[in-house]
Amino acid sequence: MPKNLQDTTILHNGVKMPWFGLGVYKAEEGQEVINAVKSALHHGYRSVDTASLYQNEEGVGKAIRESEVPREDLFITTKVWNNDQGYASTIQAFETSIEKLGLDYVDLYLIHWPVAGKYKDTWKALEKLYKDGRIRAIGVSNFQIHHLQDLISTAEIKPMVNQVEYHPSLTQEELNTFCKQEGIQLEAWAPLKRGQLQDNSTIVALADKHKKTPAQIILRWDLQNGVVTIPKSVKEERIIENADIFDFELSTEDMNQISALNQNERTGADPDNFNF
Repeated sequence: MPKNLQDTTILHNGVKMPWFGLGVYKAEEGQEVINAVKSALHHGYRSVDTASLYQNEEGVGKAIRESEVPREDLFITTKVWNNDQGYASTIQAFETSIEKLGLDYVDLYLIHWPVAGKYKDTWKALEKLYKDGRIRAIGVSNFQIHHLQDLISTAEIKPMVNQVEYHPSLTQEELNTFCKQEGIQLEAWAPLKRGQLQDNSTIVALADKHKKTPAQIILRWDLQNGVVTIPKSVKEERIIENADIFDFELSTEDMNQISALNQNERTGADPDNFNF
């Protein structure tokens, strides 16, 4: 189990990825995202997850430059959006992202959604960028098992990460098992279900038991399930609080109680019925 905020999982190509990071979905471009990233880095975070869709890559890049943390100690993720998918357009989208970020390379580049008929060509572009040394690791987001099987059947390089919606109402156990078998690291977006689990009686009881917040209980559950997690916040006190989960452990019984809350309930789109 990770012992601190800088602890890493090792991806199947040997690259180290922090277990815990900052998500910046809906963090406003400009001062809001700059402040969030800078305060996260100041308090020990080393991983930041953005996407071209979020329209805040420039702010993320500015925060990185203004922070004291050496670039090689950071793990920066961004993603190619749906209408940029396809081989040539993905290469172009990557160039745009890297220019906005002001970086020479990104640590992880993801296909944001499995756009039917396009994600294989998009993946070829990611493989090319990876081989050219522009990206340290490549992966996907919102891919179900059948998408992964389809991609792997023709891919030269297997995805290193699959970032999906993941929280106690959507435990994705089959997907997590499949990814572990394939050596693909599962990563959680919306790990706190956008705040909708804060009042859940099971979670609240566990929070009281461990003298932690409901959010800390859920994020600890992620890590103990072997899932990388990237909660989003723009408030400094919440950024600090979210990461304060390395001084306690959930028992097997605690873990099972949380997993039993599963309802296969999404807050975001269903990857199989998404209007791309």
